[in-house]
Amino acid sequence: MSGGVRDLRGRTVVVTGASAGIGAAAARLFAERGASVAVVGRSREKTAAIAAQVGGTMHLADFGSLDSVRTLAADLLAAHGRIDVLANNAGAIFEDHRTSVDGHEMNIQVNHLAPFLLTNLLLDRLAESPDARVINTGSLQYRKAHLDLNDLNGTGVGYHKLRAYGASKIATILFTRELAHRMRGTGVTTSAFHPGSVATEVARENAMQGKLMSSWVGKVLLLSPEQGAEPLLHLATVDPQSVNGAYFHRLTREEPKNEQARDPHLAGRLWERSAELTDLPVLPRTR
Repeated sequence: MSGGVRDLRGRTVVVTGASAGIGAAAARLFAERGASVAVVGRSREKTAAIAAQVGGTMHLADFGSLDSVRTLAADLLAAHGRIDVLANNAGAIFEDHRTSVDGHEMNIQVNHLAPFLLTNLLLDRLAESPDARVINTGSLQYRKAHLDLNDLNGTGVGYHKLRAYGASKIATILFTRELAHRMRGTGVTTSAFHPGSVATEVARENAMQGKLMSSWVGKVLLLSPEQGAEPLLHLATVDPQSVNGAYFHRLTREEPKNEQARDPHLAGRLWERSAELTDLPVLPRTR
């Protein structure tokens, strides 16, 4: 891919979940092309190591706390006079039903509410760039999932990790679609992608999956983090209008294969509900 990717010197890229896996690989790829990289992670030791490796800045955050996300946004705004790319890559699957300190089910908070809040808090700075992009890491698990806006915490049904995770990834696609709609007429565009089956720490809560991903068998069967980061680099460098609001399966644009993920009315309602849950202004949706 390197031959077709333009120089990123002078551009600032924020990558969340960058202390390992796809995020760390993406941080390296962006740095190799000259970008200044804000490396966001939860582990101080791992995040500092990647930041040092790519010559970037380290920022710590725990997406299980919305206050931590607010602090992260303030730190990013203070440290970076411009932000050109926000890669919402942090994510996790939780083995058991857990509630965050904010009272939300952890899959929906870490995978949707936290990046929703962070994006909104950085939007004004992003809009100052003539070509700003918000790129969201999705998952194939959205295809068979169902999102219930009246029960985002999943209390009405028995907990199943893939059902909860998949619902949060429907939210990722809907958020991408609605952000593109709401940012029309600005320099901010957005897209989402499924990276493929990658050996990462996203399944760190599951001992068996974690062992598989770190084993030689997993490394043979699964894509490397570097391969998983390729779509992120691609979406950060192609013509932005050609991918605005779109969802990609790896490098291929795909109409979402879930009726909910294609529903513009649901996207608008999810935005309003997410704003309520993150204490952001609930702005009306324009046509």
